[in-house]
Amino acid sequence: MSQVYAISAVTLTIRDMKRSCSFYSKVPGFELIYGGSICDAFTTYQIGKRNSSMYLNLELEGSESSGRFSNNPPRFFGRIIFHTADVDRLYSYFVSTASLSDLIVLVHEPVDAPWGERYFHIRGPDGYELSFAQPLKKKPIQQN
Repeated sequence: MSQVYAISAVTLTIRDMKRSCSFYSKVPGFELIYGGSICDAFTTYQIGKRNSSMYLNLELEGSESSGRFSNNPPRFFGRIIFHTADVDRLYSYFVSTASLSDLIVLVHEPVDAPWGERYFHIRGPDGYELSFAQPLKKKPIQQN
């Protein structure tokens, strides 16, 4: 039997392609490889190195391919977690870049987690929760 070994892509339904692309195009490590214009109903960003094949797709709500025609805000679906080499530097970039900070809600500043990551959460332009994390070099504290 063949086993699943990776997530290839995550697709988010969004309301405004221009606004969403204004945000995702400015996230370091996100490379626009398809779509991205106001009239596009589907956009793809490659995340990280080309040989890793990780993608984030944006699909315009109400487009033929999405099959979603709701005006309701997205329900909480969980979160997408992205690893970064310097979580504090990325957080500072989000906070200090007005064209980004105007598009997002900062949920909290970077904190160290007992499972061995330093991370922070934001809500993107369409309300999806995104987490940016950096694995810590020290061993996490074991919980009993």
